[in-house]
Amino acid sequence: MSFGARLAAAMDDLGPLCVGIDPHPGLLAAWGLSDDPAGLRSFALRVVDAVAGRVAALKPQSAFFERHGAAGVAVLEEVLTAARGSGSQVILDAKRGDIGSTMAGYTDAYLREGAPLAADALTVSPYLGPASLDATVDAALAAGRGLFVLCLTSNPEGAEVQHVGGRDSVAGRVATWAGGRNAAERAAGAMLGSVGLVVGATTGDAAAELGLDLAAVRGPLLAPGVGAQGAGAPELRRVFGGARGAVLASTSRAVLAAGPDPGSLRGAAERATADAAAALR
Repeated sequence: MSFGARLAAAMDDLGPLCVGIDPHPGLLAAWGLSDDPAGLRSFALRVVDAVAGRVAALKPQSAFFERHGAAGVAVLEEVLTAARGSGSQVILDAKRGDIGSTMAGYTDAYLREGAPLAADALTVSPYLGPASLDATVDAALAAGRGLFVLCLTSNPEGAEVQHVGGRDSVAGRVATWAGGRNAAERAAGAMLGSVGLVVGATTGDAAAELGLDLAAVRGPLLAPGVGAQGAGAPELRRVFGGARGAVLASTSRAVLAAGPDPGSLRGAAERATADAAAALR
C-alpha cells in the first residue's frame, strides 16, 4: 500500500493530527529530564508509548536528536523502530535536499527498505529545483514511502524565496510539480498521492494571493503551526480553503507540554485531534 493510501486511512480512522516529537532543552527540563541522550530517550519513547496508534502521524524532529551526536542518532533509530507499525504514520522531519549522489545518500538513509532510519515519509527541501528530487520521489514510491516538500513555510524569511514571481511564484511551481508527481497514483484511484507539501497554518492569505491551487496537488498537506503557534479553525480555513480535507494538522507543544504523564499526553492528543477535526470540516 502506498504512503498516501496509508495516511488517508490513518486520518479517516484516527483524525487529522500529527504530533511532533521535539525534545528541545526546555521541554526536557519541564519533564524533569536531563539534556543528554538518556533524557532524550526517555522523553521520545514516552511520547511514542502514549500516543502511537492514537494519532494519524508522529513526526520526530531530527535536529533535536542530532544535537547529541552519534548517541542521539542512535536514540532516533530506536524511536523510529518503536513507532514503526503502530498504526501512526511516521514522518521524519529532516528537511534534506541536494543533488546527485548526495541526495541518493539521503534517500538510502531514510527511504530505502530496511534502512535503520527509514520512516514512512521524509520532509525535503526543493530549493535546488523541484526536479532535483525526482529520483528521490521514484525511490520513495517504489518503497511505499512518501515525501513532504517545503512549499509555503511560516517563517518570515521564507517569503523572500517562496513568494518570488507573484502569480508565477516559486511556491506555485513547487505545488504544480508535486501535483504532477501525484498524477499516476491519483489516476489509479488513490485518495491521496504520496508527495505532500508543507504549508504553514499561519501563512494567512499567501496561498490565495499567489494563486496556489492546493487542492490540485492531490497529496497530503502537512500544516505546522497548530496549537501553541496560534493557528486554529479560522486560520486553517483561511489558508487551506477547499483543500482542508487533505490537511494533516501538526502540533508539538500543545501535546508535549502535558507530559510526562502518559494519560495527560493521551488526553492532550485527543483534544488536539478533536479540535483539528472540527476546524477542518
